[in-house]
Amino acid sequence: MNVNLDRGYDSNTSRALLRELGFTSEVARKGVPAPIQAGKRWVVERTHSWMNSYGKLRRCTEKNSTVVAFYLHLAAALVTLRMLIRHGAVHYRWDQRPTTRRLK
Repeated sequence: MNVNLDRGYDSNTSRALLRELGFTSEVARKGVPAPIQAGKRWVVERTHSWMNSYGKLRRCTEKNSTVVAFYLHLAAALVTLRMLIRHGAVHYRWDQRPTTRRLK
């Protein structure tokens, strides 16, 4: 099985562990653009960035897992709604369409 890792895992320890577990690997070298994602952020990293823009999630000190799950689901719903609005604003025209791309 092949494993593709980013520059954060470029160390002798990571490479030795992968060899020990029997994986073949492609680990991006520090200072060299990654062959897989050269110039682009991963979809997961981008989504986490959007989720982190909600301050309540960044500073969540709740001990109740139900409340934490609620905040995560709420943020995911808001991110999805924002993307749908942006998609609609680009692909569908109407007379009162906002002139700015920023959603308030």
